[in-house]
Amino acid sequence: MMSKDVQADVDSRLMSDYEVTLVNDNTPFAGGLWKIHVELPDQYPYKSPSIGFVNRIFHPNIDELSGSVCLDVINQTWSPMYDMVNIFEVFLPQLLRYPNPTDPLNGEAAALMMRDQKGYDAKVKEYVAKYATKENVDDAGNDSDDSDRMSSVGSLDEDDDDDEEAAGTMDDV
Repeated sequence: MMSKDVQADVDSRLMSDYEVTLVNDNTPFAGGLWKIHVELPDQYPYKSPSIGFVNRIFHPNIDELSGSVCLDVINQTWSPMYDMVNIFEVFLPQLLRYPNPTDPLNGEAAALMMRDQKGYDAKVKEYVAKYATKENVDDAGNDSDDSDRMSSVGSLDEDDDDDEEAAGTMDDV
């Protein structure tokens, strides 16, 4: 059973949509929107949540089909001091900005990134255009019975000039 504080954290962050925006983003993910699935274990916050991208993304550390994320801080070095804010404001933005092709879940993305950076960037942009638009995000996961457990929509938008907040901030939608 979750404590009141943990339940409040879950309710306030997971039961409504949040948008994470990377300001002045110059990665090939710029302009993309992703819906994130969060599953909390009974032992949360002592055990890490499961995090996955609902709509497709081409990234060395994200499984293309399942959306599972390979990130040490979530999978192996999780601490009860972390919370959902850390995941959405720090961990996921860093994952997108600094992919690690030496520890891949998507071998094709990792190999392409290591041998042909321009080709990798082009493939990422192709996936953003095909799977990570506002229309695609709205449709992502609609055929799933777990749609009530969908969480945040992450946004990488390089044209966000009127948003003067620090990169990776969370805003109510």
